[in-house]
Amino acid sequence: MIAQLRGNLIEKHPSRLIVDVGGVGYDVLVPLSTFYVVGDPGSGVTLRVHTHVREDVIALYGFATALEHDLFERLISVNGIGPKLALAVLSGIEPAELIKAIRLQDVARLTAIPGIGKKTAERIGLEMKDRLPAALQAPGKEQEQLRPEDKLRDDVLSALMNLGYQRPAADKAIEKALKDTANPPFDQALRSVLRALMKA
Repeated sequence: MIAQLRGNLIEKHPSRLIVDVGGVGYDVLVPLSTFYVVGDPGSGVTLRVHTHVREDVIALYGFATALEHDLFERLISVNGIGPKLALAVLSGIEPAELIKAIRLQDVARLTAIPGIGKKTAERIGLEMKDRLPAALQAPGKEQEQLRPEDKLRDDVLSALMNLGYQRPAADKAIEKALKDTANPPFDQALRSVLRALMKA
């Protein structure tokens, strides 16, 4: 699975980018928040990537920040929300405002996002409220302030979801495997969590 792309921006459109990596052009779907911060065609770009695999297509979803990537993966774990709708959510509200709306169960703010009805907004608030770790900063705080152990957990979670594991099982395995460890290297942490998942 592709987890990150670093290369040159060939084309830039509001909903998609084409990134040249070693002579191969990758078509990456992006939210508006990412579109606005990447440079012009010809410039370098680095994207966090979620690889979505279906029977008939492999789609790449790219994000300029780890926060956007994390929120996207949490959104698609909500019942009834697929990648396209999750991308629409991130295009319709700033990440910090989305976190605030979820924590406050602000249905009115969530329904202001194009494509989000009342029932979907209620589901987002209900299912995501308890899934937002302290690592997701409140408005005004920078994602770079993550503690090393929180960043490790987020990176392991992202890897597991790219491997096809469901978020609830992944969260439980991470908590079990890493609770007594002192910030091990990523590879070691991932192996430990995978072993925990196989025993589950």
